[in-house]
Amino acid sequence: MRVAGIVAAAGRGKRMGHSINKQYLLLAGRPVLAHTLEQFSRYPFDEIILVAAPGEEQYCKNEILDPLGLKEKVKVVPGGKERQDSIFNALKCAASQTDVVVVHDGVRPFISLQILEDSIKTALRYGAAVTAVPVKDTIKITNDEDFVVDTPSRHLLWAAQTPQTFRYDIICEAYQKAFETGFQGTDDASLVERLGFPVKINRGSYNNFKITTPEDLHLAELLLKQN
Repeated sequence: MRVAGIVAAAGRGKRMGHSINKQYLLLAGRPVLAHTLEQFSRYPFDEIILVAAPGEEQYCKNEILDPLGLKEKVKVVPGGKERQDSIFNALKCAASQTDVVVVHDGVRPFISLQILEDSIKTALRYGAAVTAVPVKDTIKITNDEDFVVDTPSRHLLWAAQTPQTFRYDIICEAYQKAFETGFQGTDDASLVERLGFPVKINRGSYNNFKITTPEDLHLAELLLKQN
């Protein structure tokens, strides 16, 4: 079985309020992306593809991968205009004999080996797996004028995370169809769902959050100190 890992790090987040991209912000003295790759690479992937913003490939190699000893193991490819374009680029770069693809956000540094292993096992069994956690808060659905129109049952709701893991043939077909029709999904699994493939939930962790705001970064600092 050949397993490829894709780490998405081509984003230019604006919610953080910094001029520097969020994946390069320092967390305990090291870039967030370095923490993510260190944890992600604990799984023995046959190949890891890092998607960087165009023009930042060499920076990632020298400043992120080299200090981790991953410069030779990780292939760096340029991202596209949107995240979906970036992942599509990475899929095209994966070896053709790949069986399973694991897609992970570069700003989720608290990914565990257990979640990675479980996600791969789930994808092998069902074809597609999305890591998620049960929603804690009550969710309201509103109309365009912000009036509540429905309150869905909370026990049916999950907050999607990454990794999202797929059989290689399924995710490639999903991305190709999305490209042909101009469909833009909010995550990788949504592209697979629209083709009618079953997507199984793989239970994640509330610690496996995405760092997108200053509050997230502060929480990550506290979590690192506790561990």
